[in-house]
Amino acid sequence: MSAPGPPAAQHNGPAQSPPPHGYRLYPSANSAPPAFCSQVPSKVTPSNQYGIDYHSLNYAAAAPPPNRHIPPLQTSSHQFYHGLSQGDHIPVSREQRQDVAPPVQPYPSFTGDCNYSYSATTSFPPQGLASHTSHYSAPLTSNHLYHGPSHSSMPTNSQYGQVIPTHSLQTGTQVARNTQRLPTTTHPHFLHQDLRSLSAPPVPVADHHRAHDDFLQNQAVPLATNSQQCSAGSPAFAVAGQTSDIGHSGPLVSVPNSMTTYLPSGEQSSGSPTVRPPPAVQQGIDESSSTTSSASSEPRNYDVLEGGGYTETPAAANIQAPASAAPHASRLSKPFGHGYPTLQPGYQNAASPHSSQSSTPVHQPNYSQYASQYGGMNQLPASLAGLSLQQAQQPESLRPINLMQDRNVLPVSSLPPPTPSLNADLKKLNCNSEFFRCTLTNIPQTQALLNKAKLPLGLLLHPFKSKPRIPTISPSTIVRCRSCRTYINPFVSFIDQRRWKCNLCYRVNDVPEEFMYNPLTRSYGEPHKRPEVLNSSVEFIASSDYMLRPPPPAVYLFVLDVSYNAVESGYLQYFSQSLLDNLDKLRGDSRTKIGFITFDSTVHFYNLQEGLSQPQMLIVSDVDEIFLPTPDGLLVNLHESLELIKDLLTALPGMFTNTRETHSALGPALQGACKLMSPTGGRVSVFQTQLPSLGAGLLQSREDPNQRSSLKGIQHLGPATDFYKKLALDCSGQQTAVDLFLLSSQYSDLATLACVAKYSAGCIYYYPSFHHKHNPAQADKLKQDLDHYLTRRIGFEAVMRIRCTKGLSIHTFHGNFFVRSTDLLSLANINEDAGFAVQMSLEESLTDTSLACCQVALLYTSSKGQRRIRVHTLCLPVVNSLPDVFAGADVQAITALLASMAVDRSVTSSLSDARDALVNAVVDSLSSYKSTLSNLQQSTLIAPNALKIFPLYILALLKQKAFRTGTCTRLDDRVFAMCQMKYQPLLQLMKMIHPSLFRIDRLTDEGAILVNDLVVPQPQLQHLSAEKLEKEGAFFMDAGSTLYLWVGRNCDTNFLKDVLGFPNYASVPQKMTQLPELDTVASERTRNFISWLKRDSPLNPVLYVLKDDSAGKTEFFQRLIEDRSEAAFSYYEFLLHIQQQICK
Repeated sequence: MSAPGPPAAQHNGPAQSPPPHGYRLYPSANSAPPAFCSQVPSKVTPSNQYGIDYHSLNYAAAAPPPNRHIPPLQTSSHQFYHGLSQGDHIPVSREQRQDVAPPVQPYPSFTGDCNYSYSATTSFPPQGLASHTSHYSAPLTSNHLYHGPSHSSMPTNSQYGQVIPTHSLQTGTQVARNTQRLPTTTHPHFLHQDLRSLSAPPVPVADHHRAHDDFLQNQAVPLATNSQQCSAGSPAFAVAGQTSDIGHSGPLVSVPNSMTTYLPSGEQSSGSPTVRPPPAVQQGIDESSSTTSSASSEPRNYDVLEGGGYTETPAAANIQAPASAAPHASRLSKPFGHGYPTLQPGYQNAASPHSSQSSTPVHQPNYSQYASQYGGMNQLPASLAGLSLQQAQQPESLRPINLMQDRNVLPVSSLPPPTPSLNADLKKLNCNSEFFRCTLTNIPQTQALLNKAKLPLGLLLHPFKSKPRIPTISPSTIVRCRSCRTYINPFVSFIDQRRWKCNLCYRVNDVPEEFMYNPLTRSYGEPHKRPEVLNSSVEFIASSDYMLRPPPPAVYLFVLDVSYNAVESGYLQYFSQSLLDNLDKLRGDSRTKIGFITFDSTVHFYNLQEGLSQPQMLIVSDVDEIFLPTPDGLLVNLHESLELIKDLLTALPGMFTNTRETHSALGPALQGACKLMSPTGGRVSVFQTQLPSLGAGLLQSREDPNQRSSLKGIQHLGPATDFYKKLALDCSGQQTAVDLFLLSSQYSDLATLACVAKYSAGCIYYYPSFHHKHNPAQADKLKQDLDHYLTRRIGFEAVMRIRCTKGLSIHTFHGNFFVRSTDLLSLANINEDAGFAVQMSLEESLTDTSLACCQVALLYTSSKGQRRIRVHTLCLPVVNSLPDVFAGADVQAITALLASMAVDRSVTSSLSDARDALVNAVVDSLSSYKSTLSNLQQSTLIAPNALKIFPLYILALLKQKAFRTGTCTRLDDRVFAMCQMKYQPLLQLMKMIHPSLFRIDRLTDEGAILVNDLVVPQPQLQHLSAEKLEKEGAFFMDAGSTLYLWVGRNCDTNFLKDVLGFPNYASVPQKMTQLPELDTVASERTRNFISWLKRDSPLNPVLYVLKDDSAGKTEFFQRLIEDRSEAAFSYYEFLLHIQQQICK
């Protein structure tokens, strides 16, 4: 049972796992815990957090409103709360109020607490960052990164609750438009809606090893964990006898936690799962060659459909083979060298990746070669030949680089991702690095080897990326392993035409009869040529077995701040125009629904039901008891009510022109949105311009402007209240994601407001100092962002699970999501711009395999109402030497993962601890690499070629807004930068961490590339240093979300005239944000190059043209990270510091 923990408000950091061995140890006199991943206390569901008290307190019912009033269209709502004439009153009886209740019972919210970054306990330590006891200095001794295990009490009640038909609104015929007045109804009281019946009490599970994640079942069974607490100064400890089931399902030697028998409604007699042993076990027969079908009918239970087990297998977990059965190969035995025939791509036991054998094709149509051959324990299959990194010449990635002598470490162009050391056939089949990257492309064989390398092991995911396109398959049967539920992929082994072996848990499965036919070639008997087996990234169109309710329509709700600050900023005009332009481009089908809520000191709903002559505003003035003023017409069919929607959007910018309401009731507006979206789920887009100041969720300013440049600890990086987190969990339980647009010229406590997007799988947009006149560049960016946001690809009701080869385990996630179980993420929405990161460790040695695989499966409902499964599979070699680990290091992926880890440490510990940990990551890894070399002077700083740019990237991280000190940084700016670190995909994040600098006043066609019939020049990358800037030139910087064109004082007049359109330097304006389209060769080259850099970028960067004497050049020079600043090292000084730490 879980030990009592502190209130939920303190649970904002990641729960941590047991400590890895081999990192720095704190001096005995220091009682402080390691800084980067400080221990988070045990987490249990606080009383009244998600239970019946929470709902009754926040949604308690009150008396019905006594009257209604219809104000004019152009008049602000606050003028009508008092002084209504008798003739304006429309009495509403209690009986009439009963009709206002939502026609469909909303889905229950989750119970329990959840983490932004979640950590599950493993029996082996995870890999992380070394910590530091003082800023930039510490003894080179070992240290445990984490304290003892702390387990979140994870909620596992029903995601959907009862299966309820989609709520539909009655509509009539369209009428003529009238944009002059909006009929308005005022409701000062709250509509009674008792939600107590929707929150089921938790049912404990007796065995803490059974972490069962009944994702779509209609009963709630919380995950029982063995929680522990440790004080700040206590040493790390491990829970004896505790095991982990994360990340893989191995051979049938343990009970998979999620394997339970699902009984349809009315047949499930008790809360305990029903299991039975496989027939072979029941009968006591020899199982050496027994296989099971991988495509039989599946129960309607997501834990089985996308979960980790199958209903027939759990009972075999605790069965031990008798001694007399030793001569017989068993399904329960280890997968390699125990009676299986020779496997096709060669996954039978390969003792070492360094064996040398001839190469053969991966897939052979002739299966006669597999008859009666048995592989030995030390045999490396022929198809894996060529994996050796030791017998051959030393790879380029291991070439030692003296960083003090050779500081020119930048590549000529962008840094390509490393290629795993696989044979040519497997390389062709591997997953595209834009979807899936690992920090180490050579997986260490043991946890001890990983600890010795001092590098983090993890995955960087961009699973819903729209490009490159992947094949879409509509099979009659989706073939999956019956044990671990892995989807068939290019790295499985076909034993013969009728059996295939899983590449993650090594179980042998039958090939379904229908899988024998290849629809592409129209041939039979060649399952290895199916598209599922030839592509590592595929998308399946799933059957009804993968859904528990009919796919709902795409539903979009917009919640708009219309207070005085909002109206004065002018954002409503940009929003309305953008939505009008893109109404016909919103993702969806004929059922798509849309709705609007506005708020200031009150909350305004809009009745757009077909049949009305004009939109009707319904005002709820009592924000302490929010309710839905009408059951119908608030969410309407986009196509049926299109004219009313256009009327509202046309009138909206002028409706609140004369308002004087300065208060913002954001919390009540979100509560109303959550109620409105509960029947169907969907996407809520919230626009906020100030600190919430009224009703539930009101906030007080916490920023001290005097601390913006502090060299000491930065405070208030975590939320001030858990109101927005609780609300996000309610939304997530109803399959609703909340996206936040913050357009503020003052402090708005983004650290607190961001929770509503983080925990509901939403996204955050931030526009500091937004004003349509004073800051037109920000206004243009908002327009571009909205155009992309409204039309980008989106998925609903999504869940994502990551599976790994037996021995690998997942222990921490990073991104915006709700953690459903140890390896399952709940994503109410998924969009093509969302990135995720995962930390991994080795629970078992990978001595029985030469390859390791990871597979991510994303199950979602498309905007067209199709249930789809997107699957990516990555294959990597396993190595057993430290040099090979360094040879496969992906420095960009490592940097991005460390950035996410540093954000967590900043919130849970302190910013200075996070900075120290980043520095130690460089010190420890380069120190470990140096131990593999010989005959080197102690004073030299040596890095492998694969990590030569690592110190530069870490220095760039230290100078980012998220982690910098000594430079004036607004608290909201810092928090938003941290949110970006956790959410942005790798490619976009690296542009923000280490911008690209080019000289563009001398662009030529030499070395240019052809992209869509456009000639794109390829200038050389420049070091981010002011010494590279020349007053006679022009330099372009791509910083991801911002683009800079710096023009030197003595820049060539031909460039000024042909590219900028001005005759001389003096005539170039101080504020210029666009390049003119001039009919010159230089203009065409420059615009083609900039367009190529911006291609497919979701950040929609703003271009700033800066003169050498511009006042706005400060941010440009702050991004020159190789130069010294008032509070930070130059690159050369940073290398000296790293060298001193290593040589201590």
